[in-house]
Amino acid sequence: MQSVYLLKGPMARESFLLRTDPKILAELRRWAEDELRSTNGQLDFVLRAALRDAGRLPKRENEHGES
Repeated sequence: MQSVYLLKGPMARESFLLRTDPKILAELRRWAEDELRSTNGQLDFVLRAALRDAGRLPKRENEHGES
């Protein structure tokens, strides 16, 4: 499987396929709308928070993926 990078540099984003329960996706979309984010932005926000809480992100990395 080949990765697709949408940008270069510190804001680079990699594209991947995610399969999930339609109910989970519907709630994620609703949550994103409530917080004025795109669904993709909301998923990124949730994943970053979970990784940060688990101590799996570098300490200097901020919300935008910059070190």
